[in-house]
Amino acid sequence: MPMNQLRYRTRLIVILSLFAIVPAALLTIIWSGTVSSAVSLVSARGAWESVAASGEKAITAMRSAPLTPTQKQLIEAHERELNTSLEQARRYNFIASRTGRVVIVAGLFFLALFGFLATRVAGHLSRQMSRPLDEIVGWTALIGQGEPLPPREARVARGAPEFATLRERMREMADAIVAGRKRAAEAERLRAYRESARRVAHELKNPLTPIRFAIARIARTAAPEQKESVEVLETESARLERIARAFAEFGRLPEGPSAEIDVADMIRYSASVVPPGINVNLSAAEDLPRILGHHDALAGALTNVILNAADACNGRGEITIAASQARSGGRDVVSIEVSDNGQGIPPEDLDRIWDPYVTQKAGGTGLGLAIARQAVHAHDGTVEAESTLGKGTRIRFIIPAYAGARQKELVNGS
Repeated sequence: MPMNQLRYRTRLIVILSLFAIVPAALLTIIWSGTVSSAVSLVSARGAWESVAASGEKAITAMRSAPLTPTQKQLIEAHERELNTSLEQARRYNFIASRTGRVVIVAGLFFLALFGFLATRVAGHLSRQMSRPLDEIVGWTALIGQGEPLPPREARVARGAPEFATLRERMREMADAIVAGRKRAAEAERLRAYRESARRVAHELKNPLTPIRFAIARIARTAAPEQKESVEVLETESARLERIARAFAEFGRLPEGPSAEIDVADMIRYSASVVPPGINVNLSAAEDLPRILGHHDALAGALTNVILNAADACNGRGEITIAASQARSGGRDVVSIEVSDNGQGIPPEDLDRIWDPYVTQKAGGTGLGLAIARQAVHAHDGTVEAESTLGKGTRIRFIIPAYAGARQKELVNGS
């Protein structure tokens, strides 16, 4: 099988093993040859045999000459010493001839042992790297297919600590991708809703204008017994006109130049729509930053939420409108909350309250909260809703603070 077709783990084991075994084999060969040569040199058998041969000749020649007893003793002592040295040289040579083979066998044994250990270590290291990488490659496939990643409590390949960081970053990336896909799908769905609403508003407005004029003419000349019917026509035509305006408003995004908005003034302005009999509590934090956007669109969104809260209170109760500064997504934001102690929303309906055409009010268009969310999203904000059945609902707008206002304050203050 070609090397490029081998699995990553197999290639890693082979590479790590070669990096360990090849240098060890070279060192073993060099060490074995060096030791064998050194042992042969230490034995010096050839040199001692040459010395012994020349010594024997010298001793033989000296014995043929007349010597004193002392000289004879010295020659005999020299001959004994020479024979002893020659015997030692032969022993060293015997050991050296076998030591070389022992050194080679020992080198091969240690090389095999080192190779075994190296492959074990290489296998461990490859597992520590390949398993987490294989797992992460599998995660990329899941992310590409839009499928969820394994839960955090699921067993994963351990690997180095850096892989845990990589997994966490991939989870964050996957969450961001899922959120982006949801936003894209939601934006596409809202575009379709807006286009439908724009067309409905256009189709309603065209006949409504002559109908309203015709009803006004009939009302001026109607007989007394016709007044009730005329009033019904006026009421229903007015309701159709309100529906047409609501569809038209939902069918377009905020237009025109943006401006700085004082949130405290905006919540006071929007709170004026609360009908008598309902207590209103207003709260705005000191030094509340301004936001940049379209005042009418945001005020209309807040008004829609406040009117819904008033309807939930059934003419009595309490509404609290609070604005505060917070941090979200690493940036400064302004949080606007509208809370009521009304009837609340069933949990199964809570996620659908922002959808167009969803309403629990008789005669309602179901566009109030949809328009509110559209306006907040147009200002790069988000909406949240919490509700407890029988206790009330809290709607929250989160809108980025205007950084330019803070910069102006710093410049003016300096």
